Amino acid sequence: MARRLNRRQMLAASAASLGYFHLGPAHSAAKIQGANGKLYFAGVGIKGKGDSDINHAADNGEVVAICDIDTNRLNEKANQKEKDGAQRFLKAEKFTDFRKIFDNASLLKRVDAFTVSTPDHTHALPSVLAMRAGKHVYCQKPLTHDVAEALLLRAEAKKNKVCTQMGNQGTAAHGLRRAVELVRAGVIGDVTEVHVWTNRPIWPQAPAVTDKNPPKKADVPAHVKWDEFLGPAPDREYAGGIHPFAWRGFWDYGTGAIGDMACHTANMAFMALRLGHPAKVSAEAGDVNPLTCPSFAHVTIEFPARDKMVPVALHWYEGKKDGKKMLPPEALVTKATGLSGKGLVNSGSILVGSKGIAYSPDDYGSEVFFSTGEKANGGTKPESLPANGGGDGGQKKEWVEAIKANKPELALANFDYAGLLTAAFLLGNVAIRTGKPFTWDGEKGVASIPEAAPLIRRQYRKGWDLIGYNANT
Repeated sequence: MARRLNRRQMLAASAASLGYFHLGPAHSAAKIQGANGKLYFAGVGIKGKGDSDINHAADNGEVVAICDIDTNRLNEKANQKEKDGAQRFLKAEKFTDFRKIFDNASLLKRVDAFTVSTPDHTHALPSVLAMRAGKHVYCQKPLTHDVAEALLLRAEAKKNKVCTQMGNQGTAAHGLRRAVELVRAGVIGDVTEVHVWTNRPIWPQAPAVTDKNPPKKADVPAHVKWDEFLGPAPDREYAGGIHPFAWRGFWDYGTGAIGDMACHTANMAFMALRLGHPAKVSAEAGDVNPLTCPSFAHVTIEFPARDKMVPVALHWYEGKKDGKKMLPPEALVTKATGLSGKGLVNSGSILVGSKGIAYSPDDYGSEVFFSTGEKANGGTKPESLPANGGGDGGQKKEWVEAIKANKPELALANFDYAGLLTAAFLLGNVAIRTGKPFTWDGEKGVASIPEAAPLIRRQYRKGWDLIGYNANT
């Protein structure tokens, strides 16, 4: 009798033949084909932020596959018409399950690079599968849902020698790059504190929605593939409102305010100060519960000395406590806002140095005022870092240039950098959820408290661990 293979065994078999589970670096057609000719893309998640991501991919080559768990969105994109009547996505193969792209050997052979623009909980799986197949990857922020996933993507990018980029498009801004240069040059001296705040959350979570007051269960809409949406997350019944946006406030799918925005708003400081693995993380938070993200939080992430840079404490503020927005100390806010001549902004960052402060009144660090008189914005090109200034599209163009040059380092938000940035702030969520401070061994990926372990590395749902992520798999 012929033995029937289950889906996981079939995928593992095809994966092994294509090299996903190889021991050495993959050798991708992308590195040969893309060097001198057109690049061919597959997009996983093609609406919401994925809409512009896959459009930008099409600007830089040809899209041969699109995937989304919402068939309405999938069909809308496939039939999209440009102003000139052209339909760039009409011939792209359509999928609702990204795993089937990796099942399709003939299609996969054509693909040079992937864009991944799904909810946070499904960033890692297609990204890792793609990199193990030797494909280049552009993944939206935060890079992953889990700390361990962020470190895994960082390692996989290096191991497979592929070109990567995370979608924190502020990285492309001239103002951010010039500010990075100025801080590194010591304009404000030794930086010992960083304060970052946000207007998030802007979606349902605690205190309105908690495990005590969960969203009502509902019938799955005909156009939504709920099992594919869940992916590696726990098997839960469909609930109204979670798809397509409110998932951000639910721990199973999103990473809350800090996951959504820290890779943007703290990016300039993280890059300028050459931050990496934290030494210690702690948090104060309200309405902490196992279903949804908190009503407010103040996270403190302490980084050790780096080369000639002194230790620094980074403070993250989100939500409202007793009806009042969480913000840095009032005296510091007053000093910072005085530099710009503007009132307090909803999101921003302040760096505190021994010679002065730097203040960025926006989410992307693209405009920065220094108390020492310098200013960085769109009109000030970087001097040592490469110029870009192309915004979201420039972020994609830089990634494509890295692919064609076969130089991963040309993309400034590559996974080597983005993995550390993402992991540091996701550790903030671990501190929020455990309610305990802990020290962190970044090289081993281990926290000093046992309660942190399942939050640093979750278990994937049965049938979805295709990358050997679960323990004892």
